Formats: sequence, C-alpha cells, structure tokens
Amino acid sequence: MSKGYLTTHVLDTARGVPAEGIVIALYRVSGTSHRKIAEIVTNADGRTDAPILPAGEMTVGEYELIFHTGPYLDASGVPAEAPRFLSTIPIRFGVSDGEAHYHVPLLLSPFGYSTYRGS
Repeated sequence: MSKGYLTTHVLDTARGVPAEGIVIALYRVSGTSHRKIAEIVTNADGRTDAPILPAGEMTVGEYELIFHTGPYLDASGVPAEAPRFLSTIPIRFGVSDGEAHYHVPLLLSPFGYSTYRGS
C-alpha cells in the first residue's frame, strides 16, 4: 500500500483570509482521458477535512485539481462579472513518487492566482 497522499490549502490573498467553501474536484489524467476520482470542499481554514487523495490511493502519474472559485468570489463581495474572470482554476501536476506527500496550495485573488508544491 502506498503511503503518499494529496492535500491543498486555499488562501484568499486579496482579503488575507482562508477561502472557505470552495469545491475542488480531482481528476486522474491519462492522455486525453480525465477520470474524476474525488470531490471535496474547503473548510473554515481553507483546507479540506481529510486528504483529497488519502494514503494508499496515490500512484505515479498526472493529476488535475479543478478549483471552482466563482461561487466563492461571488459570496465574498467581489463585484460580479459575466463571465467571471476566474470561475474555475485547473492545476495539472505530476506525481513522480507515490510514497510522498504532495501539497498543492492555491493563492487566490479575483484576477490572479499562484500555486507551488508545498510541504
């Protein structure tokens, strides 16, 4: 059984607070195929209550996290746009070590974002 697992943390850098209530979907990517393997929502700390991909389920390969940020931005008082500039944010990343902890945070503002491999 693999020991590797996947976590995230979403911070609203424009307001300086954790981003609560963001729906995140995780897909396994293989060529042109996307297979949804998890869906989870951020808590009051901008984290998820459990790993997105728990220990034992991480394997080497490509994954994609889709952060559904539009409803969060709407609820946070950011002036509405149609369509919103960042309503969904996809982050595709590779896992080269199925035994490792991968942490993929999202730093979010209404008109930009950044990510990195955290710890």
